[in-house]
Amino acid sequence: MPPEAALDPRAWNPEIALVPFTLENGLQILVLPDPTLPVVSVQVHYAVGSRHEVPGITGISHLFEHLMFRGTATLGPEEFSRRLQAKGGEVNAFTTRDHTSYFENLPAEHLELALSLEAERLKHLKLDEENFETERQVVLSERKLRCVDSPFGLVEELLFATAYTTHPYRWPIIGWDQDLRRLTLEDCLAFFRRHYQPGEMLILVAGEAEPEQVYQLVQRYFGDLPPGSREVQRVVEPPQRGERRAVFKKVSQMEALFAGFHTVGLGHPDIYPLMVLASILSQGRACRFYQEFVRPGRAAELEAEVYPPPWTAADPDLFIIRAVAAPGEPLPRLEADLWAALARLQEEGVTDPELARAKKMLRAQTVQGLAKTFYRGLMAALFHLKAGDATLANRLLAAYDAVSAADVLRVARQYLREDNRTVVTLKPVSPEESQELGPLF
Repeated sequence: MPPEAALDPRAWNPEIALVPFTLENGLQILVLPDPTLPVVSVQVHYAVGSRHEVPGITGISHLFEHLMFRGTATLGPEEFSRRLQAKGGEVNAFTTRDHTSYFENLPAEHLELALSLEAERLKHLKLDEENFETERQVVLSERKLRCVDSPFGLVEELLFATAYTTHPYRWPIIGWDQDLRRLTLEDCLAFFRRHYQPGEMLILVAGEAEPEQVYQLVQRYFGDLPPGSREVQRVVEPPQRGERRAVFKKVSQMEALFAGFHTVGLGHPDIYPLMVLASILSQGRACRFYQEFVRPGRAAELEAEVYPPPWTAADPDLFIIRAVAAPGEPLPRLEADLWAALARLQEEGVTDPELARAKKMLRAQTVQGLAKTFYRGLMAALFHLKAGDATLANRLLAAYDAVSAADVLRVARQYLREDNRTVVTLKPVSPEESQELGPLF
């Protein structure tokens, strides 16, 4: 391939080689061999996230992510990370609505060290009152910073709590403040026994590693765990039968609205035309929202967002529109013109240049991610966990390329309907009125 072709995303069609194994205890393994660089990404994914919680213990999945770094009988607090960082490794973790994931990106020669330390904290995690209370306070501070003190954190929380009436996506990943304060060490111990077991696990290794070598190492360190099974949770959110609205009052210098439309989960093919639609509306300065609202100074911010594959939720997610009115622009007028703009799109469709531009941008973003060993592994793992098919990662570029203008028009009409819409408006109030309304949590 000529050098100039290698820079063209249309000419780059990566094939992620997947080698699967399953241990007798139910633990699943995926290996993505890549000898290009002497590095590996070791990822341990647990199929448990905030959707597996119940009212009263919301936030426990994310809290447990913190607890996994508190040490074992032989490792002090944070020593897990220090040992791997001393070998040149990058260590982190994250919690989502559907899973909790831990990863180490490090030189390939230290693959066994990463796997042995992951097994050590799984088998011998130090769960005591001191560690629990320390991390609970960290998470409470994190919630205050991300949600309470941020301009729109509580507005977005109210959007999900209003849009979902049945499905556990209605509560935030970080949990409700009062639930975090009520949690006990016993809750965490029960959660650990139930979910941190082989049936809920996927270990993925991507990079310079032989599949058989990975299998033998995982068998050595995890094969003696007692068998487990995966807990399949199926909750169906009822169809929305009319617009829902809520108002959130807080001290603010601006008016804003958040709108959410129920759409689809990761395994549904409509996620790709929805991504193209969001790009046409709000990606880059040539997009519709920027040209019609931001550039003329009517909106300080106007964005359409769909969580992109593989970050899309497993079950039907929300297509979110955020609109922040510019100073002097009445929010009701901005909202009316926003819905009128969407109605024109639903009537007239999108142009071929808009479609081509959006697909080009999505291809470029995807290729940039797939160029990284860590992201290739992550993409395969999350498609496996949430859609049941890791090979969907190999079809991502083709799925974007296959989207037509008719597909974009169809999903705009099907999902962006008033009866399928939830709107939360942010109404600024004075500090005195905010105090009268009560504390923010």
